Amino acid sequence: MAGRADEVRDGVPLTNLDQPLFDGADATKRDLVDYLDQVRDPLVRQLRDRPLSVIRVLRGQPPFMQKNVPRYTPEWVPTVSLWAEASRRQVSYALCNDRRTLLWFGNQRAVEYHPTLATATRPDRPTHLILDLDPPAADTFPPVVSAAQLVRQALADAGLAGSVKTSGAKGVHVFVPVDPETPVEDVAAATRALAVRAERLDPALATTAFIREDRGGRVFLDSTRAGGATVVSAYSPRLRPGVPVSFPVAWDELDRVVPADFTLRTVPALLAGGDPWTGRMPAPQRLPADLVAEGHTIPIARVQAMHEGKRRARARRAAEATEATEGTAD
Repeated sequence: MAGRADEVRDGVPLTNLDQPLFDGADATKRDLVDYLDQVRDPLVRQLRDRPLSVIRVLRGQPPFMQKNVPRYTPEWVPTVSLWAEASRRQVSYALCNDRRTLLWFGNQRAVEYHPTLATATRPDRPTHLILDLDPPAADTFPPVVSAAQLVRQALADAGLAGSVKTSGAKGVHVFVPVDPETPVEDVAAATRALAVRAERLDPALATTAFIREDRGGRVFLDSTRAGGATVVSAYSPRLRPGVPVSFPVAWDELDRVVPADFTLRTVPALLAGGDPWTGRMPAPQRLPADLVAEGHTIPIARVQAMHEGKRRARARRAAEATEATEGTAD
């Protein structure tokens, strides 16, 4: 699969290390591999035993997400076979549980690391509830910070606590560890309820509207990261100019940072061997019954948006047919 190795680490041949990583990265494949090796302990801690999808970028090809491990995957890379509802098939996912596997992924030019919210042994029991906050435009991070504080308040009002990290793109992720016995349907319901409660606190700032044209320049509180969804890991690089990294931030420091502060080049020194994401994460919490009950009354945003999109399409077609008929009559 690869040419002669430039070097070998932990038994993994590393090739073409001085090639550019991707357009706009201002980094080489060596920079990626070195970064992954430097942050391997805290990163592997987040990936361990979780079915993993990665975004790879090969020279001369557009980036792609890889879920199913390729045929040439070394036999020492642990895998787990799970049913993927979206593609309606069994998928053999890698488990990135050690340095050697992480280095192998780096050599495959895997830039982004997206683990599932549940472990391979308990795929129906998410370990975290997650809200993904997305700003209306790429350069509008301050509104996201304000919206994150709404989520924090909604959590506090429900007797819950969470941690926040930059997504590495333009928004933030709020993670809430949940009791490991909580069914996936209840975690998803509580996620919807928290998004709606945060929206109620300031509907001029935040919205749960899944259809983009309905958001009106507000921050989107995405409650759909539930069930079999994945989310980019803390400490994962992102396939964006400058190679930003998804990085944990203390709540009271969130208004003093921007996502571009955390990159493949700056993060190792910021970590200095530590793991603030694990250190700041609250203990697993039982979800309040009223929160779960409220969530079960709220439609799933993606499904609701699909039905609304079909309704609007029918309305447009009817209007166009009426206009055509009137035009003929004239």
